[in-house]
Amino acid sequence: MSQEAITRSSRASCGFSKLVWSICLEIREDHRLVTSGVYRLIRHPMYTAIFLQAFAQVFLLSNWLAGPSCLLAFLPMFALRVGREEQMMHKTFGEAYAVYMNRTNRLIPHLW
Repeated sequence: MSQEAITRSSRASCGFSKLVWSICLEIREDHRLVTSGVYRLIRHPMYTAIFLQAFAQVFLLSNWLAGPSCLLAFLPMFALRVGREEQMMHKTFGEAYAVYMNRTNRLIPHLW
C-alpha cells in the first residue's frame, strides 16, 4: 500500500475526509474508536504514511542532506508522541482500546 493510499484509507475509515491528525494531542467532542478499514491492521496509519514518505525521500532526493531530513525529523516526533497518544486513547476508551491494542500493530501490519 502506498503512502497516499494509507492516508486516504485512514481518512475514509474515520467517516470524514478532513485531516484527522492534529499538531496537539486531543480527544475531540465526537471522537470515537475506529477499528475498521486500515485501522483493523494498524493503530497509527497516518504515522505509517509519514514514515513511508520520509523513508522514500531518502532514496528519491539526490541531495544527501535534504533526503534524510524528513526521516530524521519524523523519528523523534514519533518517539515522543505515540506513547502519549496511546495512553490518552486507553484512558478515553478503556478496555476497548486495550483489546484493540492486543489485536493490532502500531505501524506495520503483522510486524510492529
